[in-house]
Amino acid sequence: MGALATSTPLREALEGWDTHVHVFDAAAPVQAGHYQPAHQPLERIEAEAAKLGVGHLVLVQPSVYGTDNRLVLDALAREPGRHRAVVVVDTDIADSELHTMHALGVRGVRFNLVSPVGNGAQAMQALAPRLKALGWHVQWYAAPAQLAQIAQLHAQTGLPCVLDHLAGMHAALAQDDAAWQALARLADLGAWVKLSGWYRLQAVAPYAELHGAIRRVAGLMGERLVWGSDWPHTAFAPHAMPAYASVWEPVVDALGSARADKVRMAGAELYR
Repeated sequence: MGALATSTPLREALEGWDTHVHVFDAAAPVQAGHYQPAHQPLERIEAEAAKLGVGHLVLVQPSVYGTDNRLVLDALAREPGRHRAVVVVDTDIADSELHTMHALGVRGVRFNLVSPVGNGAQAMQALAPRLKALGWHVQWYAAPAQLAQIAQLHAQTGLPCVLDHLAGMHAALAQDDAAWQALARLADLGAWVKLSGWYRLQAVAPYAELHGAIRRVAGLMGERLVWGSDWPHTAFAPHAMPAYASVWEPVVDALGSARADKVRMAGAELYR
């Protein structure tokens, strides 16, 4: 596990949370039609995160592996209790598998309305009773135009909602776009938003064009904000990845250091 696993005082000092990372094994099979990811193991992101005072990661199942969550579960098992995960599952998954996942640290299921091979509303509704029984949340990767549908689903099911990548509120989105009303409804339902994925939001580093949207989302969500690096930044070639700290800086720049620090710690509440 490296230095982080052998130094308890250091590990205890790393209280921050990065709530959106992926791990990849270059030897693992991927779904047909997907890219072949570079090898990006857990210890690599742990070392990067430590430089920013982050000791807890939320491992999000990437679409390339479909519902084969073995890499994520194996990563959780390496140091039980330290990290958390969000998985992708089939609707006919056995209850015993779900309980095993929960014991390892899984706290949610991801639904992807952006990927052409993603899962969606029907799968969420089918799984809803079992997710509620486990106390899990639903994580959405969605476009702004889909937020109204997501709000309706969560009003019906009562499940907690987490929205990836600034809820999709991209730099070109109009101030009076209907998506803002849908996001306000989701906020009223208790939704959380991940401040992450800036380069997926029609913006370029240092992402100043998103500061207004970040502040507006923060105004709606209150304390229900978490940060995610989106490491290893699959929108970039492995040799051209942005510096880890560079995707944290927009949070500080938009919200100020005091509130940014609260965002970095808020994963402890959401993934408890």
